[in-house]
Amino acid sequence: MSFLLATSLVVLAVLTAVGFGPSLVERIRRHLPKRTVEERIPAYDPGRERRAEARARELLRSVVSDDEYAMYAELGFIALDGAEGDGGYGYLLYPHRPIVAFDAGSGELLNEYCVGFPDRAEPEPSQRLPDADDVLAKWMSLRAGERELISMANMHVPGRQVDPGQVGRDLIRLSEWRARRVAAAA
Repeated sequence: MSFLLATSLVVLAVLTAVGFGPSLVERIRRHLPKRTVEERIPAYDPGRERRAEARARELLRSVVSDDEYAMYAELGFIALDGAEGDGGYGYLLYPHRPIVAFDAGSGELLNEYCVGFPDRAEPEPSQRLPDADDVLAKWMSLRAGERELISMANMHVPGRQVDPGQVGRDLIRLSEWRARRVAAAA
């Protein structure tokens, strides 16, 4: 008997929610404070994304060297020498990927350094910087204080987030790209 009573109450509750739920929700919405136009979250706009990336690329072009910008435009990443300047190690800066450290002589991957630069101007925390802005933020951080950035970053072994095979191919592409640039300048 109690099972029948419990089942009846559940069925009655579901029917009540289905029957009166929409009008109850509408009444509650009417009593909540209204959002102003500024508070509304804008709809996704792919055009806005493209315009933001175009502005980010112009900013990147104005800050980095011509060679570094050409490298980013053609290869999709920027390679930097380490602060020691002896050519012993370098970094690959990919958009929205860890900074990859490598041995410049052998091409051996050393570490991945995870750093994030969120776009705090956007209304949603899930928003991210345009690709060129992310690369520029990494470039500026490494140039301004390599040791500080590396000490704050989460360090991982190579291959955790970036495919070592892809990085190896990118290092070959980088070497070929540099050789073409030297040949064109001669």
